[in-house]
Amino acid sequence: MDIFAWINLIFWGLLFLVIVIKLIGSIRLVPTQFAYVVERLGKYHRTLGPGFHATIPFLDKVPFKVDLREEAIEVPPQECFSKDEVHVTVDGVIYLSVTDPTKACYGVTDYRYAAVQLAQTTTRAVIGTLDLDKTFEERSTISARAVAVLDAAGQAWGIRVHRYEIKNLRPPESVRVSMEKQVTAERQRRATLAKSEGDRQAKINLSEGKKREMINLSEGEMQRQINEAEGRAEEIRTLAKATADSITKIAAVVQREGGEEALKLQIAERYLTRLSYLARKGTQVVLPANLADINSWLKMVDLDPKSKR
Repeated sequence: MDIFAWINLIFWGLLFLVIVIKLIGSIRLVPTQFAYVVERLGKYHRTLGPGFHATIPFLDKVPFKVDLREEAIEVPPQECFSKDEVHVTVDGVIYLSVTDPTKACYGVTDYRYAAVQLAQTTTRAVIGTLDLDKTFEERSTISARAVAVLDAAGQAWGIRVHRYEIKNLRPPESVRVSMEKQVTAERQRRATLAKSEGDRQAKINLSEGKKREMINLSEGEMQRQINEAEGRAEEIRTLAKATADSITKIAAVVQREGGEEALKLQIAERYLTRLSYLARKGTQVVLPANLADINSWLKMVDLDPKSKR
C-alpha cells in the first residue's frame, strides 16, 4: 500500500474514533440532586434531571452541571461603620440552594459571588443604622434583613437563601478593651449589690431571730408567772378549804360530850411542848404565874363560840 492509502486509512480511523467518542459522550448519567443544562447549537435546549439521558452528538452539549444540594458559602470579613462611627469587622456564612438551574446558569454570571456581595452590602447597611452596643444584640435582625434581601434577589437568580449567620463581630482593640472594662465594672457592681443585699438580709434575719427569741422568752416568763400565780392561788384555795374542813370538824367534835375537855387537854399539851422546845433553844419565855395549876389557866380557854368575854 502506498502512503496515500495509509493516510486515508488513518483519517477514516480517526473519524470513526471521534464518532464513537461523541456517541459515548452523548450518553449522560445524572446523579441525584444534580441538574445538567443542555445547549443545542449554542442555545438553551433543556435541563436533565437525575437518571439516564441521551443527547445528539455534535449538536448538544452540557456546559453547566448544577449541584442542587444546600451549600454553605463563606462571606469574607469586611469593615462596617456603626451608627456611632465605630468600625467593626464582620464575617458570616450563607446557606443557599439552587431551585431553578436555568436561572442560576443564565440569570447571573456567578450566583455564589453575587450572593456574597449582596450579603456584604446588606450587612453594612443594617449595621450603619445601629449603635455599637446594639450590633452585638441585634445579630438576628441583621441576619433576617440579609436573608430577606437575598431571597428577593434569589428569585431572579434561581436560588433560595435559607439563612445567613454572622460568625464574628470584631470591634477595634481599643474599643474591645473598653468594653471588657465596662463588663468587668458591671459585674463588680452586681457582685457588690448582691453582697450588700445578702448582708442586709442577714441582718434582718438576725434581728428577726433576736426579736422572736425575746418574744418567746417574755411569753415563757409570763406563762411561768401565770402558772406560779395559779399554783399559789390553788395552794391557798386548798389550804383554805382544808382549814375550813378542819375547823368544821373541830367544831363538830367540840359540840359532842367531853369534846371541849379533850380539846383543852390537847391545847395544853401543845402549849407545854412548845414551851419545852423554846426552853431547849435558850429562848426567853414569859410564864404565867399559876403555871403549876394547869387546870386554872385551862379554864381561861373559852371554846364556846357563843360566849362573850
